[in-house]
Amino acid sequence: MASLSRTRPIPSIIPTRVVASAALVAAVMASAWPSGVVAQAVSTHSGSVDVLFAGSLQTVMQQKIEPAFHKATGYHVVGVANGSSALATEIKGGTEVGDVFVSASPKADESLAGATNGKWVSSYREFAKSQLVLGYNPASKFAPLLKREPWYSVVDLPGFILGRTDPATDPKGVLAVDALQGVALSYDQPALAAIASSKSNVFTETSLVGELQAGQLDAGFFYQVEASAAHLATVPLTGTGLFAHYTIATLRGAPHPAAAAAFTRFLLSATGRDLLASDGVVAIVPATTVTP
Repeated sequence: MASLSRTRPIPSIIPTRVVASAALVAAVMASAWPSGVVAQAVSTHSGSVDVLFAGSLQTVMQQKIEPAFHKATGYHVVGVANGSSALATEIKGGTEVGDVFVSASPKADESLAGATNGKWVSSYREFAKSQLVLGYNPASKFAPLLKREPWYSVVDLPGFILGRTDPATDPKGVLAVDALQGVALSYDQPALAAIASSKSNVFTETSLVGELQAGQLDAGFFYQVEASAAHLATVPLTGTGLFAHYTIATLRGAPHPAAAAAFTRFLLSATGRDLLASDGVVAIVPATTVTP
């Protein structure tokens, strides 16, 4: 049975079912047993785990991580994808209740730490990163220029429509502003600073890919993981070196602590790392534990 996922907003498509191979299950189980001990059967569980995760991981989470985790453990994942900052706000406000929080920035975890923030997160682990890139629509009239010219000399041309996410709800939106403002200074491109301060063409993290694919945008800022999962054409953001830094934390009062621990172990395992790496996520091994 496929794992369950929901997004904000809820998509109109049914998540793709992906079944893990026998080799994948064997690899997961082997990592959980001491050397020389052979498991006679796969131990499975019932029930679910509620995972609140960064929208940039939506495709890889729904199509790869969730089905493989269910196959290996028996637990179902009920996932909510949104901007990391928005999810942190919803956790503090009580509008989202979860077991595990997977963020694209340590700052989102830190906003949930300490007595003044409700002590929702007591520690987190930074386990992976993914570079910020410019994804573009190959059908755009600007595509040939993006293939041969630096991105910053193209995105300010008349008629170019550049999409990004809201810095108030998504760390990627913050990095997009950093990229635009930094290059504006370094390469004497003042028009990029104006783009950074503009409120137009700002989308939710879970809708930006669709807007680009539908031809509503010429280009947009994406992490490599979501660009790879969606098969987007990309160019590097020359003059920048910006990354998503993915973290995982168990939330205070997690309704399903055993399932939360199992999900964390799986995501940080060699199998979890391989699934993420297939879409351009670079693992941090070992994961760095931080107590805010």
